Amino acid sequence: MERTVIGVDIGTTAVKAVLVSSEGYIIDEVREAHDLISLKPGWAEENAADWWRNTIAALRKLKEHSPDLFSRVECVGITGMLPAIVMLDEDGEPVRNTIQQNDARSVEQIRFITERLDQEELFRLTGGYTNQQHILPRMMWVRDNEPDVFARMRWVMGSYDYIVYKLTGVRSIEMNWAVESGLFDIRKQVWLTDMMEQFSFDPSWFPQVNPSMSIIGAVTAEAAALCGLKEGTAVIAGSADHVASTLSAGIINEGDLLIKFGGGGDILYCTEEIVTCPQLFFDYHIVPDRWLINGCMAASGSLVKWYLGDILDNYSGDSLKELDREASLLPPASDGLIVLPYFLGEKTPIFDPEARGMLFGLTLSHTKAHIFRAILESVIYGFRHHIDIIRDLGYEPAHIIATNGGSRSSFWCQIAADVLDHEIKAYPSHPGSALGTAFLAGMASGAFTSWDQIHLFLQDCRIYTPDPDAVKIYRKSYEIYRKLYLQTKDSCRDIAALYQ
Repeated sequence: MERTVIGVDIGTTAVKAVLVSSEGYIIDEVREAHDLISLKPGWAEENAADWWRNTIAALRKLKEHSPDLFSRVECVGITGMLPAIVMLDEDGEPVRNTIQQNDARSVEQIRFITERLDQEELFRLTGGYTNQQHILPRMMWVRDNEPDVFARMRWVMGSYDYIVYKLTGVRSIEMNWAVESGLFDIRKQVWLTDMMEQFSFDPSWFPQVNPSMSIIGAVTAEAAALCGLKEGTAVIAGSADHVASTLSAGIINEGDLLIKFGGGGDILYCTEEIVTCPQLFFDYHIVPDRWLINGCMAASGSLVKWYLGDILDNYSGDSLKELDREASLLPPASDGLIVLPYFLGEKTPIFDPEARGMLFGLTLSHTKAHIFRAILESVIYGFRHHIDIIRDLGYEPAHIIATNGGSRSSFWCQIAADVLDHEIKAYPSHPGSALGTAFLAGMASGAFTSWDQIHLFLQDCRIYTPDPDAVKIYRKSYEIYRKLYLQTKDSCRDIAALYQ
């Protein structure tokens, strides 16, 4: 009999859910939008209640569309942004908006921690130095600036951990949230409690850490009544969105590399050994005996959304198609216009929360289409920066796979092939992280029996090959892109200081 599982992705701009068949196809997928909240420069927050409300709505739509197959769901997997911070009170209610992984407000706290922690020892234990993505500085910001709020906090968890909690009533933290927290020994797989206590953090705030595929609970009667799932349906610990995307793109062998066009941009390279790098993150792969070198840009799709929404007043439909067409007719490097995509500071590879976005080379001849194209190019310049670092580590990408929103744009994928000077294999209809965590739920429940079965879902594929003439131009413009940050970073700090 056909068996079914569900994957839910708590994304930066929407909750996406897929109903997946054990026979190797997606039965249905739905999407419920929500907004990123940026009240001040560098801030990135969301309302966790929106995530839960959208999860309920998405699951009910899946049930409405396919009631018979929905009724057979054996297991649910949740994935999401990492490491977002959800702070809960004693009753399990959020005490404030979440602080997202691309938030850049904790500049002073990063400096404070950096001065007091042995950074080389921290790198040895965690695979990274103190940075804006770590949990400690962002939570310290809340303690320093919102002490009454902080005092009400009892539990801390991630985006997908929160939805797991709402479904099951079980407090859990998935392994890669812990890994990227900066408070976890990546080899011994234990919390660094001495470090927590050094900064007056209570280890009891952090629930038990569980591997991604662990079944940690079942859907409660209350949650079942809200979302339509059967009471008792198994729920796994879940997965970081970028790791789930890596699995769902079929990246299971060393040399496979993923570029993920999400709200932020992810770059992941699969290895057969633990590799740490000061300029990048490290993650466990879902696949046994595989690890990931991980780069994460603070703004990617969210930068495009900002330009089309806030600047161009919600371009959509035919207007967006025309803008895309106009931009595609422009020459590579947008007639000398280069964008730095650091609109939320930047995580990897520069780790600078005070970095700022920039439009360099503007002239009166540039149009909105030039700016649009330059923004798309800037994201790929950021991807290339990461790939250069991976090559410096001695690893060469054998295959580059593109998924998520940007992979649906032939224009953007061709830019990627030209800037990266590499064939790009894109899956435009691929649901990304939601499929990855659904497949993981299927492996946990026995609906799937082999990791290779993920390739059953990888049928809709488009190949993009580099244009040699464009490659030459982009090689030169990329050099300018790399220089711009180095030439302006002191000024970025000066202007950031005006608003502190």
